[in-house]
Amino acid sequence: MSDADQPSEKMKFQLTLRQRGISDQAVLRAMEDVPREAFVMAHDRERAYRDTALPIDCGQTISQPFVVAYMTEQLQLKPQHRVLEIGTGSGYQAAVLSRLVRDVVTVERFRTLADSAKRRLAKLGCDHVQVQVGDGLSADLPLGQFDRVLVTAAIEKIPDVLVARLAPDGVLVAPVGPPHGIQTLRRLRLTAGGGQEIKDLLDVRFVPALAGLARET
Repeated sequence: MSDADQPSEKMKFQLTLRQRGISDQAVLRAMEDVPREAFVMAHDRERAYRDTALPIDCGQTISQPFVVAYMTEQLQLKPQHRVLEIGTGSGYQAAVLSRLVRDVVTVERFRTLADSAKRRLAKLGCDHVQVQVGDGLSADLPLGQFDRVLVTAAIEKIPDVLVARLAPDGVLVAPVGPPHGIQTLRRLRLTAGGGQEIKDLLDVRFVPALAGLARET
């Protein structure tokens, strides 16, 4: 994509998000501010602003822009929030989150992806994003509690370990369903007295979340 083409493509990108129902102005600004072309593979840069998922290293994907914006909007973020992301991938979602909250911790099981995401995020000045290599579904990681948790890979059920990482009134958003099929994006909110309020949002398709560190590092 040439520099001359990018403004037109980004306008279409923003229009598509609005047409598909993204209305949170802070989320729209964050999506506009983060250069998606910096997070895709070189041969896909011409397609960076199309509303489609694209492949990245290690057999993973960067989610389509609408899904990134929608999941971000459903977290109902506030500037003071601390957010945990499970599945760093290219770092794009973490970069969007970093424009909206005070602190982001993102965990990736592929060292290759984690290292490249660190470089991209540093180059873009996302100084309050911490990238960790590890199994985000493990209780062993000393991460603490978070106001919001976002899972960017398919899980068959929401694990207790992630619910335990939520602060009071915390919100978790994750794609729940079969690993090789269509999942349902689900939002879980902790309620007063330790209860849970669960809402199914829309159908999505994500690569499966896997336990442990990846062999390919």
